[in-house]
Amino acid sequence: MSRLSPSLKALISAAHARPGPIPAPRNIEALYKKIEQEASARKLGRPSWLALSTAATMTMNSPDSMLALFNSASASKPATEGVAIAELMREVGLKCIGFNGVPRTINMLNAFRASLPSAIVSSLSTEPTRYPTPSNIDSINTRGRALWDSIYRPLENKLEDKLADAHPDLPVFIISGEYGALFTDPPRSTGANVGRITTSLVAVACLRAQQGVGPQVLSHVFGLRKAWDDGSWKGEPDAGEEEGIKWLVSDEGCEWALKKVDEVVEALGGGHGTTFAPRAKL
Repeated sequence: MSRLSPSLKALISAAHARPGPIPAPRNIEALYKKIEQEASARKLGRPSWLALSTAATMTMNSPDSMLALFNSASASKPATEGVAIAELMREVGLKCIGFNGVPRTINMLNAFRASLPSAIVSSLSTEPTRYPTPSNIDSINTRGRALWDSIYRPLENKLEDKLADAHPDLPVFIISGEYGALFTDPPRSTGANVGRITTSLVAVACLRAQQGVGPQVLSHVFGLRKAWDDGSWKGEPDAGEEEGIKWLVSDEGCEWALKKVDEVVEALGGGHGTTFAPRAKL
């Protein structure tokens, strides 16, 4: 029983199931560079535009495009900046677990690391920073609650109760296991931090690129705007200047972010939309 029949293996790998990643389309670097230039013109920093493009690309399952994004972002930059860019991209990729699930993130991050120059790989951090222990579990829960409240206030308690009606452990896992342990940054001196503004951009990009989850896109667009309202955007100065963040959370800025994700989806999907859960043609 340990071996699979040829017909079963063929079915698992059937073309209509789209079992593998998609290649990078021609000129994808030009699109990434355009997003960077537009964001920079609006005084947004690297974490903002790089997270938006990375999260959309992760969702679309295109490792070759991840490398193209890295090459575009790191072109003509010193090696230390290249390492910082790679660290930020893989940290964004890790946070995509909360929106896209574990399998796609595993495959994308493994392929991303394998494609990077050896000098970059050898300089990436190797120390895990998210082990829950008796001494840090309270701080994980506290961080999760703070981020949850910041994104969903004044409906944070109502939403938690609604999730609990669906399953009593649903809000427990989301607030502690995702918002606390994954979406917020633990205290550390290694790797890259993805702060409040950038985390909301990751959420918006993943969910928009998935398609079919409009209510969640709406919630996280509001969550992005609330980072301005409660001042939490100030905790991530690299995300952009005050003028840039103020524009980003405006109607015009939010429309720009959604349209940039749509452009990435259009380019990587070859005009056929998302690869997250496409309709199979049997």
